[in-house]
Amino acid sequence: MSGYERVEELNIMKVIAETLNRCNDLTVMLQTVLEKLLQLTKLEAGWIFLVDDQPEYQLAAYHGLPPALSWGNQKPMCSGDCYCLSRYRNGKLNEPVNIIECKRLNDAIEKSWGETYGITHHATIPLGDGADSFGLLNVASPRKEKFSEEELTLLQSLGYQIGTAIRRTRLYQEEQRRAENYEKLNELMGTLWSASELTELAKLLVEEGQKIFQWSYANFYIREEETFVLIASESEEDVGSPSTFGTSEHSAILTEKIELSRDGSSGKLPIIRHQQVLGVVVIRAPLQNPFRESDKEMLEALARHLSLVYESIALQEKRQELLLHEERKRLARDLHDSVNQKLFSLSLTAKGAKEIVGKYDASLGELMDDMWLMSQQSLKEMRSLIWQLRPVGLEEGLLSALKKYADHLDLRVHFDVERLPDWPRQIEETLWRIGQEAMNNVSKHANVKEVNIRIDETKQGVGMQVSDEGDGFSDKQSNGKQTLGLTSMRERVDLLQGDFSIRSAHGRGTNVEIFLPYKKERERDQS
Repeated sequence: MSGYERVEELNIMKVIAETLNRCNDLTVMLQTVLEKLLQLTKLEAGWIFLVDDQPEYQLAAYHGLPPALSWGNQKPMCSGDCYCLSRYRNGKLNEPVNIIECKRLNDAIEKSWGETYGITHHATIPLGDGADSFGLLNVASPRKEKFSEEELTLLQSLGYQIGTAIRRTRLYQEEQRRAENYEKLNELMGTLWSASELTELAKLLVEEGQKIFQWSYANFYIREEETFVLIASESEEDVGSPSTFGTSEHSAILTEKIELSRDGSSGKLPIIRHQQVLGVVVIRAPLQNPFRESDKEMLEALARHLSLVYESIALQEKRQELLLHEERKRLARDLHDSVNQKLFSLSLTAKGAKEIVGKYDASLGELMDDMWLMSQQSLKEMRSLIWQLRPVGLEEGLLSALKKYADHLDLRVHFDVERLPDWPRQIEETLWRIGQEAMNNVSKHANVKEVNIRIDETKQGVGMQVSDEGDGFSDKQSNGKQTLGLTSMRERVDLLQGDFSIRSAHGRGTNVEIFLPYKKERERDQS
């Protein structure tokens, strides 16, 4: 190589290096450097394939392609296989080579795709930075069948420059993408932390996440026993439907790890509490913008935040329970210390007055006797109310609490229960409160001293039946003095989306039945 040729080669490399350093957009950089390279080397045509995922490849840049290769928006260059790509995938193309037989050019001639402008051969140069390979650079000119060793050496140096620039640009773009992801994540989390219940959290995630990240869709599933049920969606799936995950997908989710599809089109985020997977969010990446490894870091952060918000919602529910617990204690204490004591004093006063005035005025004595009876009844009802307002004392079990309350009402209770599982506190408290109210009605209105309680559990939930063989009542009476108690029971059942029914008739007793649905795994994890 002459001194002039060496200077010319160094100048080409200098210009290419300057061109590569002017831009941080990979697509623009590759197109610009390809055009500059062809201009400096006096070659006519060139194209660059980027090969990231086998066997897929991308036509990243092209210039000077003949009509036979550029028709249909460069269709011959965007599909199919060829000799250079096959050798590259097999790890056999590590040096610049002359391609004698180009399948794409041969197909163009055989199938009469158009004019090739005399291009029959090309050189192929691997693009890499010494550690990784990124694709291939191909250059050609009309009637040029072979590139000299000096030309291939120069092209190899340029390929190394381009490969190094690809690595740098991708790192820069990944950092930019990472920064944008965390900025968007911060915006999304500001919205998600406002959720006060699980369904609200799910709805906010799928709606706001789609707006902020431009996801194609997001589905929020909650685990119920051995499947996942959709509770919020921006796709065409029906809310309430079970997931379509396969067994292998389930096992992947239950490993508590983020899972991205092979093509990056979707990701699955497990929601974890107390080291158990309670739910999963399935996110479809934006069109033409699949998830990358840098996105996985953001998705992991999102999954952690979702788990924290979930935990916060559960703690808030516990806090509300404690507040209600304390308020009930306060009301029970206040009623006991004030109204209850006054009623007791009134009862004693009425009894004493009856003893005194009854000797002198019989009619007035009868009035005092009525006053004493009314005060005794009011005192009994007040004590019953105080008992109901006390915090639920279920430490010894539901049956023990119901038995103690029946004893308080002077009722004999007969239980029909095979077993009492470890139900969630909300379920157990509802059974307790409804049992209380039903026994109150028996004590006040049934005119009997016995009550029957049946409790059973199914896969769908738990049922309770409270029955007596007392006076019963008609539909018209149910709209009268018992309305408040019945309304209270119905409201408690409705809070848990359960079923409530009551059957009664004169002389045939009353039968109260409830059913409270719940999924064992989900409720137990939340309790």
